Amino acid sequence: MISVVNVHKRFGSQVVLDGVSLEIEKGKTTTIVGPSGVGKSVLLKLIMGILNPEKGEVFVCGENITKAETEHERNLIRRHLGVLFQSAALFDSLTVYDNVLFPLVERGEIKCREEMHRMVEEMLYSLSLEDHALSYPEEISIGMRKRVGMARALVTKPDILLFDEPNTGLDPLVGQEVYDLIAESKEKWGFTGVVISHELPEVFQVSDTVVMLLRGNIVMQGSPEDFINTDNAEVQQFLYGRTDGPIRIQ
Repeated sequence: MISVVNVHKRFGSQVVLDGVSLEIEKGKTTTIVGPSGVGKSVLLKLIMGILNPEKGEVFVCGENITKAETEHERNLIRRHLGVLFQSAALFDSLTVYDNVLFPLVERGEIKCREEMHRMVEEMLYSLSLEDHALSYPEEISIGMRKRVGMARALVTKPDILLFDEPNTGLDPLVGQEVYDLIAESKEKWGFTGVVISHELPEVFQVSDTVVMLLRGNIVMQGSPEDFINTDNAEVQQFLYGRTDGPIRIQ
């Protein structure tokens, strides 16, 4: 579904990704974890085609997004992707309905206004948002805003859904609500998921595969159970939030 092949990325003299290769399996949720600054979000931006690597390639549904020469070509490949951003990234000046409608209008693939209305109405109903259709983001809870962000990401029927730190800054109750939302949506729509997170072990509940980045590369890849049972000192330190260990706290 997504193939990351020997990807290198640096910013100036700072090496962020140093030959990362990763296969993200169709229909599964892969979570990419690691301390702050190890390149998790950079990898996500490479998958989205927002950044280009110095070396290596990224394939999305068999299409090479790193070789796309124009923004139009990249957008054609991005049709496979939906994104739930860290803050939900809603437009404050638009209602819930219009926020969910926005990507359909922006892509311009559906010309029939009635068809777009039907798709938005169905998505709002599916995520229990129909009573908030005319509300503005500031008028609903954080959990509901995440739900709107999910509706907006799903309304275009993407094959892959990307989650960029979906629970950062949320209290435990709202955070669990977001995890429940991810699990319920995954079961209903069957998308391939990629989650960027540093919340261990909480994020394991929505993960089929976990990948840990450190020093520009993958130090471990496996199931949540593999991570819990490993004797890898770096993984254990990060998993349990210890300040002492092989990982240097910057």
